[in-house]
Amino acid sequence: MSFVLPIVLLAGTGCNDNAFLEENPETFYTVDNAFSTSAQVDQVLVSCYSQIRYMYCVTDISNPLWVFKGNGTDMYDVPLFRRGARFNDYGVLNSTTGDFSTIYTMWYELIAKANLALYAADLPQITWESAADKAYVVAQARFFRAFSYRNLGELYGGVPIVTEITTSPRYDFERASRTATYQFAIDEMEAILNDLPETTMQPGRLVRAAAQHNLAQLYIDKGVTLAEEGNSGESATAYAKAITFAGQVIDGGTYSLMTERFGSRKGENPDYYFTENVAEQTPDRLYSAAGYPLESNVYWDLFQEGNQDYQDGNREAIWCAQTNYEAYRREDGGAMLPYSRLYGPVFRDVVANHAGGTLEDVGGRGIACFMPTFYTRDIVYEDKWADDMRNSEVVFRRIFLGNNPSSEYYGKAIPWSVLYRDGQGQDAIDVARSTVYPVSCKIATDKYTGLADGENRSNLFRDEYLIRLPETILLRAEARWRTGDNAGAAADINLLRSRAKCGYMVQASDVNLDLILDERTRELIYEETRWNTLLRMGGTVAMERIKKYAYWDDPRATLTKNFNLWPIPQTVIDTNKDKPMAQNPGW
Repeated sequence: MSFVLPIVLLAGTGCNDNAFLEENPETFYTVDNAFSTSAQVDQVLVSCYSQIRYMYCVTDISNPLWVFKGNGTDMYDVPLFRRGARFNDYGVLNSTTGDFSTIYTMWYELIAKANLALYAADLPQITWESAADKAYVVAQARFFRAFSYRNLGELYGGVPIVTEITTSPRYDFERASRTATYQFAIDEMEAILNDLPETTMQPGRLVRAAAQHNLAQLYIDKGVTLAEEGNSGESATAYAKAITFAGQVIDGGTYSLMTERFGSRKGENPDYYFTENVAEQTPDRLYSAAGYPLESNVYWDLFQEGNQDYQDGNREAIWCAQTNYEAYRREDGGAMLPYSRLYGPVFRDVVANHAGGTLEDVGGRGIACFMPTFYTRDIVYEDKWADDMRNSEVVFRRIFLGNNPSSEYYGKAIPWSVLYRDGQGQDAIDVARSTVYPVSCKIATDKYTGLADGENRSNLFRDEYLIRLPETILLRAEARWRTGDNAGAAADINLLRSRAKCGYMVQASDVNLDLILDERTRELIYEETRWNTLLRMGGTVAMERIKKYAYWDDPRATLTKNFNLWPIPQTVIDTNKDKPMAQNPGW
């Protein structure tokens, strides 16, 4: 009887049509009715910023995006105990390797979010405070889309250009050429320049220089591709454009290299204790008390908590991903940099009889997901290149004091021959050399935030550079070198070397691609995405440098093909059943 009552009530309504059968549920959301305010559209942009942070700051260490940051290149390899995660053994890497698919998919996820924001911004029910507010939202969305295609073009070559939201399955995507992929990103970036502000009061939000920097890189990318196609005239024009856009940032008056001490720890030197026990951290156990003082400098200041944003007085910061300890504690688990854990060495498992624990003196609680190659830690600073602020002890710490009271090196510098287990068996040597290494101030600190709340020296809570002026300078140096202006390239590189108070300034005759890549290593270790850098160079640059500098012999034994692109993921090719999609050469 309980099911009859509704029918009787409906029968008594006097309805004589089927209108009541039409579905119009107020709680069923579609793309068209889910947005009612401009703030909701902006939240889509917030999700774009969040995804960028997730990808570039590797806030989930189980995610293979630390491959994207450079594992398997000339700069980074993996410790012996992580050989299963090696990314330069071309006997096992192929188009079905999951890392290729994960990274490809994440860029298209960002494109989908950007396209959604663009669609929502034009919905008739959205009211904007001003035309400029809407233009800025649209500009940010187009930036993220263009930025995605720049990265996809550098890593995978020509890819499908998707500019609209997809509401039904598609199996007929068509690859654009690599040049066309770059050109789409260029057109997008150029179109939004006037809608991006010169500066903004809100840290982390996009500004015009971020687009100009990307245009400089995109025009170099395009120029390299055109040169490989034999189009030297258009290639030269592209390089000239790159020089122009980079110059707008470098010489525009808004940004400049930091050359004097600044920020939250101006005037301070770091304090390290040679003890495994926090209770024993007394003044007599400081490195400085033992005769090993560390003298800070402006490069060290760049990576201290609270110093990263332009709004905080850092004039070389163009775009930074935002972290926040209080937000991390409350609800935003991604608002941190797990760099001490991800990138840090593991003294405790290798030389614990001399230096163990997880305190500041050994770089925190490292698990060494990947490690700097000997090129990155030593070779790039050999001979005349050694006298460099970026190679100073406070920036790239190489002195580790024994913290085990039973060690003959207690309170004294442990020789690297001991740390590296010289004279022992090869496995012991490989474990040591691939697990114990210098600690950059970019991945560790002497003052970890949150220890009183239970944090364990795994994470940093500083903002992270996505674009810093030195990289723009290095892009202009590269573009000038590619046009034959070695003197101009040397002058740009020396802007960085002068700031770093290097003992040697490069000459025009020194400048070549290897020199530029070496200077990128010195300046941008743990910052740049090295795979993008190597692959966008074209030719056999990536192959040659990986084979030359890898710690393990895997690429020297298995890298038999020339490549400057990652493969299109096989799953993408297989699911695109209505349109054949070609694989990249060699894969």
